[in-house]
Amino acid sequence: MRFLLGLVLILLLAAGGAFVVAGRMPGPPIEIMKPEKVVGVSTPLEVAVQAPGARLEDLRIVLEQNGKQFPLFTLADQKGAQVKQDGADRLLISREIGKQAIPELQSGNAAIVVTASRKVVYGIRTIQSQARRDFKVRLERPRVSVVSTHHFINHGGSEMIVYRATPEDVTSGVVVGDVEYPGYPASGASVEGARLTDPALRVAFFALAHDQDLKSPIRLFARDEAGNTARADFDFRVFPKPFKKSRIDVNDKLLDRVVPAILEGTTEVKPEGDNLAKFLVINGELRQKNNAKIASFAAQTRPELLWRGAVFHPFGNNAVESAFADHRTYVYKGKEVDQQVHLGFDLASFTGTPIVAANRGIVLFAEELGIYGNCVIVDHGFGVQSLYGHLSSMDVKAGQTVEKEQQLGRSGMTGMAGGDHLHFTMLVNGKMVNPVEWWDAHWIEDRILRKLRAAGGS
Repeated sequence: MRFLLGLVLILLLAAGGAFVVAGRMPGPPIEIMKPEKVVGVSTPLEVAVQAPGARLEDLRIVLEQNGKQFPLFTLADQKGAQVKQDGADRLLISREIGKQAIPELQSGNAAIVVTASRKVVYGIRTIQSQARRDFKVRLERPRVSVVSTHHFINHGGSEMIVYRATPEDVTSGVVVGDVEYPGYPASGASVEGARLTDPALRVAFFALAHDQDLKSPIRLFARDEAGNTARADFDFRVFPKPFKKSRIDVNDKLLDRVVPAILEGTTEVKPEGDNLAKFLVINGELRQKNNAKIASFAAQTRPELLWRGAVFHPFGNNAVESAFADHRTYVYKGKEVDQQVHLGFDLASFTGTPIVAANRGIVLFAEELGIYGNCVIVDHGFGVQSLYGHLSSMDVKAGQTVEKEQQLGRSGMTGMAGGDHLHFTMLVNGKMVNPVEWWDAHWIEDRILRKLRAAGGS
């Protein structure tokens, strides 16, 4: 009898201890991944809840606004939601929320509240947790409209547009095909005779890349944090430009000189085989990696026009060895071994010729860069940049402001260069474009300065 009473006492103590432990246990961990800050007409909701075996007693998701609750999900009613198990103990719930899902939703403050519970102590006790995410509801679509007139763009070339976008904090610009070019506040465009004080005014440089179709759609766009969008068409005219084709003879002397030197200065590719096999990897894979790095510097552009004057330095004393978008076929011992497109001008020079900045700007890069050898990239603001490759020496460093025609270094034959020359190109938001336009004072006056003065009231 005493044994039975003792056993019962032990069980009661154990059960009591289990209840105490259960009372201290946290509820199921909840993570609200989306929305982050803003909800619009239609915005993704993503919630993750953890529980052993992903088994929950209850799970409720509601949207709260102005004292009202709008149910979004329960275990009993999963309509409109996708439920997926992520591993053994994690449940993912996703659906669309916003004005389309909740017609009563209004612009202003709101919150997502998630409540989850599960059974513990052999199903006797329930533990619960709750998570909340406050956000803004933004239902008004942004607006965008063109201001400038007469937009003419050459295949492989650049153009500029002045437009208005509201509200002021929306992302906007020009989309060409599927490529976006961001706009910048026009107040950053300091031009004599123009007062660009309207906070809605924006300026965007854009390009029709050499490999894009001449019929690629071009339009303005605006997009806010909630995913609300707007678009506007504008007048433009595209001019086709023939691109040259050339054959480049590759011999063992060239391979023996450039291949080891390039590979010594990079860890991005590790080709195997003979020098020809390594050359093909450098000319293809490394070229792509180098161009991707060059394009990444667009994110560092200043939201203002840094350059001055009506023309960029034309490098007029240099003979053109290769033009922009030259389609090259590489030939080794009479056999075609590779094809690439050369996106710049190769300008012949005497050995060690001083190379100057095309215009005022800030140096973003001054280091060795694969096929480009010693390379300098200068930012001129608003997404416009210039590149100088194959230099034998560099006289500037990243972060330095340079003036127009200030010496950057000296010409050379570093990287993939067959002889001493300058590889020069212009970039618009990371896309390489034909630099000839930027050497033309008439082009800069008509495509850029005229539009800025007109938008500024002059």
